[in-house]
Amino acid sequence: METVLFAILGIAAILAALLTITSPSPIASALYLVGVMFSLAGLYVLLAAPFVAAIQVIVYAGAVIVLMLFVIMLLNLRPVEEKSAAGWQTAGIAVASLVLLTAFVAIMSASSQLAVVNDVPTTFGKTVEIGKLLYSRYLYAFEVVAVLLLLAIVGAVALIRKPDSADGDGEAHAD
Repeated sequence: METVLFAILGIAAILAALLTITSPSPIASALYLVGVMFSLAGLYVLLAAPFVAAIQVIVYAGAVIVLMLFVIMLLNLRPVEEKSAAGWQTAGIAVASLVLLTAFVAIMSASSQLAVVNDVPTTFGKTVEIGKLLYSRYLYAFEVVAVLLLLAIVGAVALIRKPDSADGDGEAHAD
């Protein structure tokens, strides 16, 4: 049963990821990315890590995607007039799908030969252990990610900011 759920969630994640990168609409791409995040959360549940699955949904599918949608709306992107040749796009999707399907079948056929690991610690995936690791060993990486997200927001605002005046003196004029 777990293998079937893994296959369904894995295929759903791959299809949603393909739709994310091939969709011409940035809003639709962000929504397909939400599908990828939910599929990954399901995979984390199968790995007996419910806290990581909840964080995946809350942080990534919730907060980060909302942030991306705000940036997309702030940039006010126009529809792309030029489209790539549909034949090349279809051929690329077909080749990528074939490669992924071949890899999936190879992994699934070899999984019966892999050793089963039953020595998973009882604290695996628990909130306390993740918190201890996050705020001890990975504290600097956690802070770097926070600063990176802040810089992304500042960059998005800088991209959409319009000049205050046309004369270039930098002063704001009341209209």
